[in-house]
Amino acid sequence: MQTIKQRFQVEYNYAVFFTQHLFDTQNPLLKDFFQEYTEQGFQRKALVIVDEGFEQTQPDLKNNIRAYFAQNVTHIQLAPEIISVPGGEACKNDPTQFDKLVEAVDVFGIDRHSFVIGIGGGAVLDLVGYAAAVSHRGIKLIRIPTTVLAQNDSGVGVKNSINFHGKKNFLGTFAPPVAVFNDLTFLRTLDDRDWRGGLAEAVKVALIKDQAFFEWIEEHATALANRDEEAMAYLIHRCAEMHTDHIAGGDPFEFGSSRPLDFGHWAAHKLEFLTNFEVRHGEAVAIGIALDCVYAHKIGMLAESDLHRIIDVLTKVGFELYHSKLAENDKINLRNGLQEFREHLGGRLTIMLLEKIGKGVEVHELDADIIAQSVDYLESSKIIPA
Repeated sequence: MQTIKQRFQVEYNYAVFFTQHLFDTQNPLLKDFFQEYTEQGFQRKALVIVDEGFEQTQPDLKNNIRAYFAQNVTHIQLAPEIISVPGGEACKNDPTQFDKLVEAVDVFGIDRHSFVIGIGGGAVLDLVGYAAAVSHRGIKLIRIPTTVLAQNDSGVGVKNSINFHGKKNFLGTFAPPVAVFNDLTFLRTLDDRDWRGGLAEAVKVALIKDQAFFEWIEEHATALANRDEEAMAYLIHRCAEMHTDHIAGGDPFEFGSSRPLDFGHWAAHKLEFLTNFEVRHGEAVAIGIALDCVYAHKIGMLAESDLHRIIDVLTKVGFELYHSKLAENDKINLRNGLQEFREHLGGRLTIMLLEKIGKGVEVHELDADIIAQSVDYLESSKIIPA
């Protein structure tokens, strides 16, 4: 019998909104968004999941959400419980948190025409997005990121995940949200580590895509470190713009092995696990960027002057660029991280390195001895943040 060949395309559209005081009843942004979903004949519902750490800084958050929906979005029925989950990688490491969310979807009757709304940092949004994507084969997801890292990077993308058997993001989906709402005022709740952590992703995307943006970060490094909101608002918007442009113009579901936005991440992912997540994601990415830039310099790819500029920016915004776990077990643990990253990509290793600031190039092998030398370089430098 003749072979049937199938081919089709699915178009995805979603907006990343920028606002302040999202749940103030005088702010029309959410109200206007939900006006698109007013079909008659069935009741849409919304299940809200909140990052516990963020909730503790916003004691009126749940009441404000309920008041906003009661006054402005009456055609969407809120689930009777707003669920709290632990923030950080703890929620992605604990399978009971995933089970809790899926059970809530079932108990509260959240169907495919309804919404799951995640409010929190990147790890919580990963967990919530994964639960939404696999429940009923996909429930509409709204992300409300509350950290710099989530607002400028992970929260505006198309990936969701949880960790499994000691491997970061081993279980996951590609499932775009229907909308992302970035509220600048939420960042005021962050401690200095989390404010700084998201800057690593900004440096990352600037280094591989936009020399002018890197130079802007250089110029504003002190202001960013000192929590200047105007500078941070521009940085987040530019990063989100570059991130969404990359998704739209390339391989959004990563069918290939090319993942330029994972620059600096192969070592970062392993370092997070080696430190039991005491080193946070942004901090690990900063170290991973530094390590790969030293490596690129050692193989003659990246000029020493560019390396020094990169190290200078990362330290000016407050990052430490070495951790003893990098050298542990004669650096074998780190080398194992490279193999795990290869497996995560699907068998062929593809690593982004820098040729110069603003231009990344892909390589398919890294020399273990030069990786070790690069670790030694960072250790011997012992660069202290400004």
